[in-house]
Amino acid sequence: MFKSYKDLPLGGVIEAAPDRTKKKTGDWREEKPLWDEAKCVNCLLCWVRCPEAAILVEEGQMAGFDYDYCKGCGICAHTCPTEAIKMVPEEEEVPEQARVRAKARRDGNKSK
Repeated sequence: MFKSYKDLPLGGVIEAAPDRTKKKTGDWREEKPLWDEAKCVNCLLCWVRCPEAAILVEEGQMAGFDYDYCKGCGICAHTCPTEAIKMVPEEEEVPEQARVRAKARRDGNKSK
């Protein structure tokens, strides 16, 4: 372990990045994103700006959210030029289709 800040590698290099698949981090948020597929133009600005890689993309198109890792920061909703993403209270029910797509994506299967 480092004894002083002087012992840190230059630039704060992270020598071993944490494995995000070992710890789900989306269980403490107060709000979550809800996607309106009809308003979405698939610009994928939400995907580019999501700090947790919680935006699911299939074949170059938005496919939903991975709620296991989404922290509810709202960057995706703020970024969306068509307001296809809105933040809703955590308790609000997510449409079944969105849950099915997200589960299929996590399991490595394509949704139909």
